[in-house]
Amino acid sequence: MREEVLNLLAEICEDDAVKEDLQTELFESGLMDSLGFAEFLVELEDQCGVVISPSEVERKDIDTPEKILALVEARR
Repeated sequence: MREEVLNLLAEICEDDAVKEDLQTELFESGLMDSLGFAEFLVELEDQCGVVISPSEVERKDIDTPEKILALVEARR
C-alpha cells in the first residue's frame, strides 16, 4: 500500500522526489495545490479503497508524503 500511495502522489505532483524525500513540503514547494490534493483523494479511493474527505483534514496534517502515508495507514 505504501508504494501505491507514493506512486500516486508522484503522479499527481509530477515529480518522483516525493518518493525519495518523505519530508518534502508539498504545498510550500508548489508540488501540490488544493485541486491536486482533491484529485489525489479521488484516485486514492479508486485505487486503494481508502476514503478521506477533504473537509476531514487540515493542510498542516497532509503537507508531506510522510504525513499522508500516516493518514492513509490510520484510515485503512
